[in-house]
Amino acid sequence: MKKFLMAAAAGTLAGIVVTTQVAAPLLAQEAEKQTNVYEQLDLFGDIFERIRSQYVEEVDEGELIEAAINGMLTSLDPHSSYLSPQDAADMRVQTRGEFGGLGIEVTQEDGFVKVVSPMDGTPADNAGIEAGDFITHVDGESVLGLTLDEAVDMMRGPVGSEIIITVVREGEAEPFDVSIIRDTITLTAVRSRTEQNAVILRVTTFNDQTYKNLEEGLAEQIEAAGGADKVSGIVLDLRNNPGGLLTQAIKVSDAFLDKGEIVSTRSRDPQDGERFNATAGDLANGKPIVVLINGGSASASEIVAGALQDHHRAIVVGTKSFGKGSVQTVMPLRGDGAMRLTTARYYTPSGRSIQALGVSPDIVVEQPRRSPDTEETEENPRGTRFEADLRGRLDNDSLSEDERKQIEEERARAEASAKLREDDYQLAYAIDILKGLATLGGPAQ
Repeated sequence: MKKFLMAAAAGTLAGIVVTTQVAAPLLAQEAEKQTNVYEQLDLFGDIFERIRSQYVEEVDEGELIEAAINGMLTSLDPHSSYLSPQDAADMRVQTRGEFGGLGIEVTQEDGFVKVVSPMDGTPADNAGIEAGDFITHVDGESVLGLTLDEAVDMMRGPVGSEIIITVVREGEAEPFDVSIIRDTITLTAVRSRTEQNAVILRVTTFNDQTYKNLEEGLAEQIEAAGGADKVSGIVLDLRNNPGGLLTQAIKVSDAFLDKGEIVSTRSRDPQDGERFNATAGDLANGKPIVVLINGGSASASEIVAGALQDHHRAIVVGTKSFGKGSVQTVMPLRGDGAMRLTTARYYTPSGRSIQALGVSPDIVVEQPRRSPDTEETEENPRGTRFEADLRGRLDNDSLSEDERKQIEEERARAEASAKLREDDYQLAYAIDILKGLATLGGPAQ
């Protein structure tokens, strides 16, 4: 028994010695790391004092510190940044759906400002700004070397004032200038209409009003059509939607899913990860859905498209999305400012991250550029003649008045389809898919 106790004591003592020998270097490394951090902070203080006392011109100390903070955050990724009290207030207003500006969502790439997407009906959209455009100059001044916030500040100004931005666009040989009049941007989160028995839900942003607008718009269109059995399906148009609130993306996805995961987030600490699941209920009552995306569909838009695609609830049509698969948390700071910090990556229900990859559509459909030079202005440009155009033709006496009316209605629908294909090829393609699905499941009335 004594031998056992001695052996146990020796084992315990050895364990203490080994633990001490392992822990000591780790503690030393941690202490050295802390020392290096404090040395770097001292270095920052030295530089700050030298700038304040020796720079050729007097500097604003507050602005200098804000610039240092913003530089620290923007060095992490394009979406982390410092928000001054004014910027933080502007962001809160934008989230509610109304703000002043041009109406473009931007990011930074290769030192230039890149347009993620223009917002529907805004001055930038009306001026012809497109997703993927690079803005190189604002009123003749280069944005190269500026932070994103500094470049955005250059584009801000009083409502009604003019701004000239220089744009580089793929497919254009030379940069070109675009004149835009700044305006108050009032965003309608969801616009709804019916085209050829299909309900079109155009979601422009994910703000506080998105789910409410979508639910109300869908109900109005179904009622106007005479009931759900009169509707062939839904087109959820997320093209050029730059994203917004994660909570709204979850609600919109949940609107068309009965069960299953919508999205999950993973942070540096595994315990901080979250998983969001759908609840029972489908606003579309099982009707087929086509989701439209393009290179301007980002963030929250990609969450919705990815969730509906992974659950095989919708067919995704268009071109590859933007590829922003990170979550930013806005943290209030003293002095009414805020910090936008990337805190997590999000993953679609199948476990895929779309960061820098985007959502790939099930069916790739490019939106052809319209060429004004080749547009036909005549109703019948080739002079094609039909039997009905011939003088003295025989009338068709085999059709009743109701049959003639039905043929005329079908012809009008076909002409409307052809016009839509010219105006918006991707949308027309989506509606054609719904027609095919409705035919397989029984024609919509």
